[in-house]
Amino acid sequence: MRRLFDEELADLDTSFKEMGLLVSETIQRSVQAFLDHDRDSAQDIIDNDKAINQREIALEKKTFEMIALYQPVTTDLREIVTILKAVSVVERIGDNARNIALSTIHVKGNRRVAKIEKQIGETGTLVAKMVADVLTYYISDDAAGATSMSDVAMVVANATKAIRDLAIEAMKADPENVEAATDYLVVGGYLKRTADYVTDIAEWVIYKRTGKIVELNPGTSSFI
Repeated sequence: MRRLFDEELADLDTSFKEMGLLVSETIQRSVQAFLDHDRDSAQDIIDNDKAINQREIALEKKTFEMIALYQPVTTDLREIVTILKAVSVVERIGDNARNIALSTIHVKGNRRVAKIEKQIGETGTLVAKMVADVLTYYISDDAAGATSMSDVAMVVANATKAIRDLAIEAMKADPENVEAATDYLVVGGYLKRTADYVTDIAEWVIYKRTGKIVELNPGTSSFI
């Protein structure tokens, strides 16, 4: 029975990480599609969102089945609970990637502000790396690494504040920038929320490793 449990738990771990890496890649692709005004790529991301949702459903179902069948305790139970909680957060990150793609589809303005788009691109890359890193910390049971996500989230918060400030400046400088700047504000908001979601996952990684419930979200103010 123990061998079967360990095998199923290993499969669960692998499936969770695969879903997370898929979402990390999707965030990066969605930001690039927005910057490139690539509606075809954005539509592909939107179409594939169902696959991410299905992965979440399958993982949640598997965690419930394992709890019912094996009745795990202590560290085993914490690991399963961590996946159960974290997978829903990963799905919400996937929703943010889809929403950025929707912004690309719906974008109306043709005016572009290179300085802001550079900031969005760099921030998007950082956020995608956060998702990948927190999954690595999950696999390696690295509570210290998970804790560091709070500092990175603060960097993202500052970067998205810069996006907001630059967008407002662009609006004031030229009314023709308003539509593009509004889109930049929306995408910056999704990136900020995604970083906050990563800290939520990191909290569950720490719980998995130590059994302690901590609060890592830096508590920064809302984007807008």
